[in-house]
Amino acid sequence: MTNLTLQVKEAVNPEAIQRIESMLVQIEGVERALVDTDDGEIKIEYNEKQISAENIQKRVKEHGLHLEA
Repeated sequence: MTNLTLQVKEAVNPEAIQRIESMLVQIEGVERALVDTDDGEIKIEYNEKQISAENIQKRVKEHGLHLEA
């Protein structure tokens, strides 16, 4: 398993956080996604043989979410 950490601007309230976590774990290859409610940081555990970090980021953006640098 590989870990990826992303910052998502929209992860600011419980409803948005639940939506983001649910969306991420539905991606094939993503094993776990946890959002830190204090700063919007998302820790994602995924199988690099099934999906790449770039594809995870692309899927996040396709759902209308904005990654912070």
